[in-house]
Amino acid sequence: MNQEIHTRLRWIKHYQASGNLGVTCQRCGISRPTLRKWLQRYEESGLAGLANISRRPHSTPNKKIFMEQEQIILLLRHENNLGARRIQNELKRQHQLSLSLPTIHKVLVKNKVKPLRRPKREKRILRYSRPIPGERVQLDTCKIAPGIYQYTAIDDCTRYQVMEIYPARTAANTILFLEKVIEEMRFPVQSIQTDRGREFFAYKVQE
Repeated sequence: MNQEIHTRLRWIKHYQASGNLGVTCQRCGISRPTLRKWLQRYEESGLAGLANISRRPHSTPNKKIFMEQEQIILLLRHENNLGARRIQNELKRQHQLSLSLPTIHKVLVKNKVKPLRRPKREKRILRYSRPIPGERVQLDTCKIAPGIYQYTAIDDCTRYQVMEIYPARTAANTILFLEKVIEEMRFPVQSIQTDRGREFFAYKVQE
């Protein structure tokens, strides 16, 4: 006799001795429905009725459906290389079967089917450029630290760069840098593009 049956039998013996349902429940620390349940089982089946009853169903009709469709699922996967959702759609379309995605996943996992690996598409990098050297030069400034500003010029065709450090972003320094760019670039500069910073749009710079 295991401990659970022994405990339930003690409840019943106490009730039989006292004849009072409420007193037995209070003394044993159980509810009235619990005591009534085990009393009924004891009266119907004796000591065997005090054992736990498995709640697992005696038959699993869904399992039969699952097993019958397993080969169809595997066939769709291996022959057509379909994922679970597309298998679900094909089952409805071709076989008039409605199976859930978890059910289809269980079939694939049970049969150790490897997950699909889609080939990664190569990302095409479109390089921003101009066909002729010097056709367009990008001009920009960057604050590195207080009193230290970097001027940078990059040719859109060759990516040739010219850089210089100045103490401030001013029209005068912009003009000095433009002279340096024209001097150091290995080809004629036809146009310059900026981010519309104030140091580029002063009257002196425009002239």
